[in-house]
Amino acid sequence: MADDSIDDGTIDDDTLYVLTAALLTPARFPGVLGDDYPEACAALGLDPWARGYGLVLGQDGEGARWTVAVDDVSLVAVAISSWDCGMAYDLSPEERSVVCALPGWPLDVAVAAPGVPAPHDPEPDPDLEVGAAARGPDGRGDAWTPLTPPDTTVWGPAQRRLGADEVAADWAGWRERYDAATADGPEAGEPLPEVRRVITELRGYVERTPPLGRVRSGFAPGGARTLRADGPGWSFVARTDDMAFVLLDEEPNEVLPLARGPELPTLLAALDAMAVRPA
Repeated sequence: MADDSIDDGTIDDDTLYVLTAALLTPARFPGVLGDDYPEACAALGLDPWARGYGLVLGQDGEGARWTVAVDDVSLVAVAISSWDCGMAYDLSPEERSVVCALPGWPLDVAVAAPGVPAPHDPEPDPDLEVGAAARGPDGRGDAWTPLTPPDTTVWGPAQRRLGADEVAADWAGWRERYDAATADGPEAGEPLPEVRRVITELRGYVERTPPLGRVRSGFAPGGARTLRADGPGWSFVARTDDMAFVLLDEEPNEVLPLARGPELPTLLAALDAMAVRPA
């Protein structure tokens, strides 16, 4: 999280007080925004540039919520890594790197800038050039549609993808739950029909290239990789040296295990070979 120390005597209405940031790239994007990179970009009205974007979320001097998309992805990545390590980092993108400013926040932000009014949507400004998402679904310049986070209070695609991201982030914990559940009996046998459908669609991804970012490969301990994949109504999390978990729109709040078995290793290797990886 950004450094929130602000001197009340130096508040400037035109300054963005940075609260947090996120990456929007083919290999790493907020899962709640879509099943793949183009879909996540479309949620913000951005073109799916191959190099991606950095998203900087903050408030102006009047407390209004703003999301600034920048093309300096490396700068935002360094800031996020620093904050994750508990280090202060002054994220101040240069003006020339700004792609567009969008009213509102597309993600939940749990903090607020001190010394300014509480977070709120900015008032429409006809003289301000904003991204397509802020102009409304019909793209009219006289519309003003601030970004809002997807509803994750009820089970649906956004909650399902968020759940899969959480499983990936806490793999060891979910693996322990599975081990405990199967300690007194055999591992799960034949996958459920719904899970089998996901396996079939994943095989289809190997044969026919899916939209960019549908399958992503990230770091995992011991030389393994963490795989994340999404599709219509489902999310998939796996470790290339282990098993997998599946989440379905039709199974609210359920995390379905998929034991390694004889078929999974080959599928995971094929998915990892074609997956998008962080630069």
